[in-house]
Amino acid sequence: MRIGELARRAGVSTRTLRYYEEQGLLEPSRLANGYRSYGEHDVEQVRRIRFLLAAGINTEMAREVLPCMVDDEGFLVPACADLVAEFEREETRIADRIAELESARTALAGIIAAAHTAHR
Repeated sequence: MRIGELARRAGVSTRTLRYYEEQGLLEPSRLANGYRSYGEHDVEQVRRIRFLLAAGINTEMAREVLPCMVDDEGFLVPACADLVAEFEREETRIADRIAELESARTALAGIIAAAHTAHR
């Protein structure tokens, strides 16, 4: 299938698919005329990519872990044991970042409350 068909079926733009290719996440074959050609497996690959990105995994890490991810009843599961520890580290990093953002939000709320009080 051509890029437009994959984009439609995967629910993404053709620009997104080109970006995934640039990042090494998709590897379409090329037709004699240079057009990209995708297979059925690429629809699922895009779903996997989107799932990882939505989970906070960056494209570099996604490129590394995709070969070790398998589908298990609608969930992506790491087939390589060392990935679990890597995902746990990433989860901790995200939790730490959330805590930082919550702290910043609390501080900002205090500033806003003080400003409202001062202008009464």
